Amino acid sequence: MIKTKHLSLFSLLFIFVLGAKAQKAKNLLDEVSNKVKSYDNIVIDFKYTLINTKENVKQDTRGNITLQGEKYVLNMMGITRIFNGSKIYTIIPEDEEVTISSYEENEDKGISASKLLTFYENGYTYKMDILQNVKGRKIQFVKIIPIDTNAEIKDILLGIDMQTKHIYKLIQTDASGTSYTITVNSFKTNQPISEKLFSFDKEKYTEKGYYINKID
Repeated sequence: MIKTKHLSLFSLLFIFVLGAKAQKAKNLLDEVSNKVKSYDNIVIDFKYTLINTKENVKQDTRGNITLQGEKYVLNMMGITRIFNGSKIYTIIPEDEEVTISSYEENEDKGISASKLLTFYENGYTYKMDILQNVKGRKIQFVKIIPIDTNAEIKDILLGIDMQTKHIYKLIQTDASGTSYTITVNSFKTNQPISEKLFSFDKEKYTEKGYYINKID
């Protein structure tokens, strides 16, 4: 009877500790999200790395993104993507083509630019992970796991600079083991940008002979 009682108390303590760690992780994520949402805009330069060990593939590239509310302009791998809050414009100079599509949130299975700061709020559990020292900066990682065991994403590691409370690194691993890493090189806020940045100038591209492909 005594052993059973001790086991029960240990189980309750273990559950309490896990709950406390999850709440600590949630509080940190909320702090980061609220701070970033307070900025008028954010301009990020980053390194993007894809690693697929099964296919022996490693790909590195650089990119940048400007965020203002839900709107964004993303430049990566020679492609520009503009989101004005309702339409996505994907500009591919190599193919001289622009694809225009409507944003459907329920069809967006990945961690998109517009959901980068809020994706964890629904459908995920979280816990504190390792604390790393990166060139004198304390980077606290939070492990984020989908509740849906059949989700395409296996887990996400979000590295947070504990001094600035800005995102430093995001590592997303899918069910097949392929990892996608975004490492922030520079994080600028409240920059002087034009509202026209998030507008698509159709005439500019038709004059260049681009094919405009509309997807309903």
